[in-house]
Formats: sequence, structure tokens, C-alpha cells
Amino acid sequence: MSARGRDPLSGRAAVAGIGATEFSKDSGRSELRLAVEAVRAALDDAGLTPGDVDGLVTFTMDTSPEITVAQACGMGDLSFFSRVHYGGGAACATVLQAALAVAAGVAEVVVCYRAFNERSGRRFGAGVQHREPSAEGAALGWALPFGLLTPASWVAMAAQRYLHRYGLTPEAFGHVAVVDRRYAATNPAAHFCGRPITLADHAASRWIVEPLRLLDCCQETDGGQALVITSVERARDLPHPPAVVAAAAQGAGRGQEQMTSFYRDDLTGLPETGVVARRLWRTAGLGPGDIDVGILYDHFTPFVLMQLEEFGFCGRGEAADFVAEERLPLNTHGGQLGEAYLHGMNGIAEGVRQVRGSAVNQVPGASRVLVTAGTGVPTSGLVLTGDG
Repeated sequence: MSARGRDPLSGRAAVAGIGATEFSKDSGRSELRLAVEAVRAALDDAGLTPGDVDGLVTFTMDTSPEITVAQACGMGDLSFFSRVHYGGGAACATVLQAALAVAAGVAEVVVCYRAFNERSGRRFGAGVQHREPSAEGAALGWALPFGLLTPASWVAMAAQRYLHRYGLTPEAFGHVAVVDRRYAATNPAAHFCGRPITLADHAASRWIVEPLRLLDCCQETDGGQALVITSVERARDLPHPPAVVAAAAQGAGRGQEQMTSFYRDDLTGLPETGVVARRLWRTAGLGPGDIDVGILYDHFTPFVLMQLEEFGFCGRGEAADFVAEERLPLNTHGGQLGEAYLHGMNGIAEGVRQVRGSAVNQVPGASRVLVTAGTGVPTSGLVLTGDG
């Protein structure tokens, strides 16, 4: 890996607008309409119009093409459009690509978006049902015939090894679920608003794939989320305080596969997250002790613990205690376990709200927020800070 220092991207771009649809289990409308509603809401929040936009970034998995969203929103010419692969691992990378375009002068206002009917339509939790032959699919061929058909089953392999290595019980994962649901309980936008849980509730929930219980697994959600990225200078003239992109990074580890990296030497960590962590800390000039809020991708609770360890917030095998002792405010919107599963894009929006000082569960004085994207796949991350 390169030993170069701070990236010149740091401090060159900011999130100036955020917007979302409601989060539901049955949106009753197309994924394109959800995308357009989220994009328009983000532009309204930024005090901009569709005509100001000259760039769009989304996920390879999104069904709403950039040119179609541009047409439906009433945008004009686009000078930049891009997509990022690997499911939820793309979330923070959409902001990275937008920030790169802005910093390079390729585009002035770039909107990142993700919209899907992931509950009423295609449900990722249903696992692999049909796949065309591909080089990517070949790796899954070593797992599917043995019954590892769903994301929960893929994560369960690493989770079981983690518990064994550190002499823990599945209760270790319950601390993450309890914290997320406590924040969701006070968030009106969250699906689980008003419904906190206890460790006993977690332990009583049914097994999905041992050692994962129902309350270790994120929701399936219909909805859309969008983010407006522009230069820090331009953002200063817009309605809300800029959430400055102090650092942004992507990472894939040695021997990386999509959720089935079972042939690595050690299953108890997330090397792809380690790649991102090293880049973020070096670029931002910060470390774990400088972070005020952590918005960590929580599709499954065990990987939240491993992320904390990869980022250096605590030692290996110590993350369950770290969460239980609430040493860092985590997923103050309720996370994907409590608010909604929008492939991590709603987590970025929460990071922006914390920096602005407008979050429902606002952390006093929060000015440095770590946001991560999907784990177990090539991933990405951000450090967002206040302006100045």
C-alpha cells in the first residue's frame, strides 16, 4: 500500500444538502420516483435547483439511470456521471467520487442518490436465487452448494469465529442492537420509533443463522436518499453550514471477495475496513480519540464490532464492552437496524446533521464524524467535519 501522506482532496468539497423520502415497507411507487423525490428534496435543502446540477453519482445496483433521473428532475447538461460497485460498500464512495469531480473542476454540483423498493420489491435478504455466470459469481460457487445462500449466512461464518476467538457469547452482538434501537426510538423518521429493546429482547429473538438472531439483522426498506456535493466555498453561501469532506477513502483487502472472504488467514477482522481506516486517519490528520460520533454500517451487528476494532477505537475482541460502556455515540439515527436500510446513504445524512447541529439525537459540540459503508465487501468511508 502507498505510504503517501494527506490526500489533496481533503477540505475541497462539502455536503451542502440532504434529502430523503419517507422510509417504509411498501412505498407504493416506482424506484425512479423515489430517486427523484429524494434528489429534489436534497436540492431544496441546499437551496439549489435542478438546473444547478451538472453531475450525478449512484450505485451500480441502482435501477434509476443517471440520465433518466436528470430528465425526470428537470436537469440540464451533465458533465459528470458515475457509478460505484459492491452494494452497500459504495455508499461513502459516491461522495468520494463526487468530491473528486468537484475538486478537479469536472463538475460544480454533484448529487449522489440511492433509491429502491427493498422490502416490497427485491429483497436482498432472500439471498441468491438466480445469477448469470460471471467471474464474480465463481467465488459464490464455493459457498452456495453448502447452504450459504444469504447475506446472514455469510456473515455468520465470521461471527462464529469471532465469538470463538475471544471467548464471547452472542450477547456481545446484542449491545449494538440495543444502542441502535434506543436512538431509533426517539427518531420520528425511524421505522422503530418508540420501540427500544433490551438485551433480553435480543436474546429472545429467533435464530436466523447461528450465532445471528433476528435483532442482529438490519431491516428491509423502501425509500430513497440523496446528497448534494459542491465546493466548500460555494457551500458557505448556501442555507446550511457545510459538512466538509475532511477525508474519503475506498478499500479492498488482500483475498477480497463479496461477503465470502473465507479463505483469508483470519476471519475475525475486516481487512477492507482497515485499508479505509488507515487512509482516513492519515488524510484527515485525526485518530479515534478525535471523533465525536460514529455512524457505522450496521447491516449485521458483528461487523460493527469488527469495524470499531479495525479503526482502533479499542483492542481486538474488546468492542462489545466498548459499545456497552457507550464510549462513543454510535448510529444516533438508529442505524440500519433501527431507522432504515438505505445501503448506508441515510447514515451519511445523519453524519451531516450531526455536523450541522440539527440531528434529532444531537451530540453536543459534534464537529468530527466518522461514517462507514458496507463491510464484507470492498468498502468506503468518510470523515465529515465542520467548516473551520
